[in-house]
Amino acid sequence: MNRSDFPVLARAGQHYLDNAAMAQCPVQVVRAVMAHEGDGRANIRRGLYALARRADEAYDHARERVAVFLGAEAGEVVFTGGCTQALNLAARALSRRLGPGDEVVTSRLEHHSSCLPWMALAAEKGFALRWLEVTAEGRLDLSNLDAVITPRCKVVAVTHASNVTGAVSDIPRLAEAAHGVGALLLVDGAQMVPHGAVHPRALGADLYAFAGHKVYGPTGIGVLWGQREVLAELEPVSWGGGMVDAVEEKACDWAEPPFRFEAGTPPVAQAVGLATALDWVGSHDWEALATRQATVTRLLLEGLREVPGLRLIGPAGLEDRVPVVSFVIPGFHPHDLAHLLAERGVAVRGGHHCARPLMAALGLAEGSLRVSLAPYNDRTDIEALLSALDHALKVLG
Repeated sequence: MNRSDFPVLARAGQHYLDNAAMAQCPVQVVRAVMAHEGDGRANIRRGLYALARRADEAYDHARERVAVFLGAEAGEVVFTGGCTQALNLAARALSRRLGPGDEVVTSRLEHHSSCLPWMALAAEKGFALRWLEVTAEGRLDLSNLDAVITPRCKVVAVTHASNVTGAVSDIPRLAEAAHGVGALLLVDGAQMVPHGAVHPRALGADLYAFAGHKVYGPTGIGVLWGQREVLAELEPVSWGGGMVDAVEEKACDWAEPPFRFEAGTPPVAQAVGLATALDWVGSHDWEALATRQATVTRLLLEGLREVPGLRLIGPAGLEDRVPVVSFVIPGFHPHDLAHLLAERGVAVRGGHHCARPLMAALGLAEGSLRVSLAPYNDRTDIEALLSALDHALKVLG
């Protein structure tokens, strides 16, 4: 992977290690968005002039390219404003069929965007919310899966990869458990998709969400993939232009999926940028990149283990994980460390990472420091991090 595709990385002394929050855009994506906005900007659907037709074609083509990346059909790809919006859309739509006596299962490993909608909807609808716990290594605890996912369960909502521990969930096993009791499986793929193409149907997911800005694309764009038969059974949660076939005084007919879930003007330029980003991802040998990332992650883990008192949060090895590594050093607040690292040009994230249920389960009241890698990170980034961390500990010590 060519670092020159990312101009921000060429700045002297810049070591960007906050990719779990937002990955950098390659120049190809920036150019695609600028080209659309400069020469193809128009509102889509029903415009009869040439510019509008070009916008229609660009948007439809973007959906098709996302579908290819997911091993799916274009009609199964819903564009949203981000992963958070996609997960909220799915939760709100699914919850309309839930009430007292029903159960939804989520986990302590979740990002807030995956678990908070279900917490709010449980209070509103009266269904029970049950939690899968985490192991000491920061993985989903599936040891009592049958006891948690019962015949009362209607939805299982889990992350594919943790934004704190980096642990990859066993989605096929969760799918089998959910489908065994007639429940649907909703997966937050925000941290998994940046590391290569994902085929949610093959994994057993019924609905799968991810964000453009974490997969080298623009902000303001996300995807909710759903099996065609599942989307067809769901009603929209937003209303406006473009999502109806007919409207009368007291009734309306929803458009077919995915259009019924895309009320109003959609993020056209962002969709073009996302499609370009996924094409860029697909142009690389991800098996080779995974090997390279494993080498860099190993250097990171080995270097951190040499820091006195440091506690790694998450898997100690490289198996079944993405390159997201969190840690704490007793006596040093994560925010203080992150601030001092930033002064040395090292960008990391400190805090709770929008995962307070997990932090509570792990006993981390002040959160953690998180280092998250992308394929463009290399040994120099890890060396800079470890050097800056050593400096920070001396300053604070």
